[in-house]
Amino acid sequence: MPIAIGVDIGGSHISCAAVDMKTHKTLSKTYFKQEVNSKDSKENILKTWGNCINKTLASIIEETVEGISFAMPGPFKYKEGIAMFEINDKYEALYNVSVVEELPKYLSRQDLKLRFLNDASSFGLGSILTGGVSSDKKVIAVTLGTGFGAAFFDGMMPVLTGDRVPENGCLWDKEYKEGISDDYFSTRWFLSKYQDKFGVKTIHGVKSIIEENEDAAKEIFTEFSDNFYEYMLPYINNFTPDLLVIGGSIAKSSKLFIPRLEQLFENGESSLKIQIIDNTEVANIIGASYTLNDVFWNEIKTILPEI
Repeated sequence: MPIAIGVDIGGSHISCAAVDMKTHKTLSKTYFKQEVNSKDSKENILKTWGNCINKTLASIIEETVEGISFAMPGPFKYKEGIAMFEINDKYEALYNVSVVEELPKYLSRQDLKLRFLNDASSFGLGSILTGGVSSDKKVIAVTLGTGFGAAFFDGMMPVLTGDRVPENGCLWDKEYKEGISDDYFSTRWFLSKYQDKFGVKTIHGVKSIIEENEDAAKEIFTEFSDNFYEYMLPYINNFTPDLLVIGGSIAKSSKLFIPRLEQLFENGESSLKIQIIDNTEVANIIGASYTLNDVFWNEIKTILPEI
């Protein structure tokens, strides 16, 4: 059976698994995950990525491996495989590095093709492929975590160009308030807001805020919900999706913001449905693996964003 290696690159981790390309399911005992220091050197980052991928490659008995495909955050030249990380506060050492040329030095197999897809697009595609989202709907897929990712889907195809979607079909880099949206819809916004409001010097994550001060977390999540609604509404009105799919580490705290978000949409007389996907990593891995379907790849590769 044809197998793809799907890889999810997060702001602080890499996870990967072998995927059956016919059933779109991960294979048992092929999933591995490692922490990554995104502030490390180019060599150490690529070595860590390679170590994790090599574990998955070693776990496969079958030799029909079509390639390795990555759910990769932007900015990134996806068709060429070149990292452009510069303003995201992560992986800056990879700026202008050709991952497609440099990473194989750290892999146990150098004969495999490498492909790349935006992580939010991978998430949305994986959500559709795993059966949780109807394949004939218009969907906006959003990931909330170390960074803010978004992708627009019409059926199985990501919409990357045209007047229905923002430039390059993504949102992380678009202006919002005093910066860009990635500044407001990512983990660092929560940490900064908590520190500013309550004078806390050190906090390690959104989960820590909730555990330390649930009332403060509710207050911050209310502001987050209002900001998110305000920011997303013009894009939603323009694309008119049937569904908003949300994943990422912050989505694990959905009880603190989804009820308010649903109420805001209802008050605005929108029929938009919101769905939380629990396992973002698996969705990313499966979605990324689909780029090794040559028919799909040939259809989208010429319109992949270069940011």
